[in-house]
Parts: sequence; structure tokens; C-alpha cells
Amino acid sequence: MKQEQISVPASAILSKWCEEPWTNGMQIDLREDMEKLAVRTRNTLYEITIIEGRTGGILIRGGRFFPELTPARLTGATMGGSFCKMRGIYVGFRMELFAHGQRFVTTPVESVGIVL
Repeated sequence: MKQEQISVPASAILSKWCEEPWTNGMQIDLREDMEKLAVRTRNTLYEITIIEGRTGGILIRGGRFFPELTPARLTGATMGGSFCKMRGIYVGFRMELFAHGQRFVTTPVESVGIVL
């Protein structure tokens, strides 16, 4: 009997996730409240103001879902599956957000920076 092979992205394997150096982004829970960020994803430029980094509280504007500054919670960085780097924004990962009573997952982050 021939066994079916299934491909799984390396980022979906817990040991690879744990080995990630986490140097290509930032943790908002380690940033200052009221700090402004610019996050470019594959499709959108987001403006984010950290309201309470410890809880993930933010204001976000950008894209079709957030045309105006919108209160939200940044859950963290994900590949779209069950693993989530809480309160993180990292290049190559998607942002997972909660706003308007629902979950949003962005396209992959291409850059993240502090707005001066």
C-alpha cells in the first residue's frame, strides 16, 4: 500500500517555531504606550498606535477593514495556524487582530518600523 505524503511548512512545526530567532520585528508589549508604528504587509500599509502594549490594545488604520482609526487588540504574529507569538509583529508572519467583534489575519508582514 502506497502512503500519501503531506507537505507541511517548516513554520508549522513546533520545534522550528521555538528555534525562530525573533529578530525581524518587535513585541508591542515591550514598546512604549502611544508609540506609533508603520506596518507594511503584502497588500496594505497599516498605521498602528500602541494604546496598551501589555494587553495588545491598539488603534489601527489601513486597508479595507480599517479605513479609520479603529480600536483593536493585536493578538500576535502567526502563520495563519494555531501557533501565535503573542503581541508580536514579525516580517514573514501575519498579524492576527481582534476588532469589531471578529478575528482578522493580514497578509504577511513585509516591514515594521517606528514612526518618529
